[in-house]
Amino acid sequence: MPGRMTQRILFVCLGNICRSPSAEAVTRQMAETRAMSLDLDSAGTGNWHVGKAPYGAMQTAARSRGYDLSRLKARQVSRGDFTRFDLIVAMDAENLADLKRLRPQGATARLALFTDFAPQTGADHVPDPYYTRDFDGALDLIEHCAQGLLAQI
Repeated sequence: MPGRMTQRILFVCLGNICRSPSAEAVTRQMAETRAMSLDLDSAGTGNWHVGKAPYGAMQTAARSRGYDLSRLKARQVSRGDFTRFDLIVAMDAENLADLKRLRPQGATARLALFTDFAPQTGADHVPDPYYTRDFDGALDLIEHCAQGLLAQI
């Protein structure tokens, strides 16, 4: 739409080394393919990996599909994110509950689960491949969710 402002979207998982950086990279590449202008970022609810690159096995799986995570660095969600972004997308219900707890008074960002954008998958969360070791399965689901998200923008 002419004159429409750029959507600002933050993807959130626990440590910001697997799911949320992958969601950011996948969504960015899909948006660029569609000539959509989005301001995308990712963060974690925890601070264990701040400043670190995404998990190596996740980067390898993503790279095999043409997604580059190498320039991303983990960061923790901040209070300012709740007004800087239009939409904050959680990878699972625990992340969403943490975001609701952290959400400051007067926050303007809408909160959602990433899987809400891909109801056809039947998934209610994006499983954490750091623990499941299913990096390709996580990427499959992330791709479905990203497609659904972009279709709703």
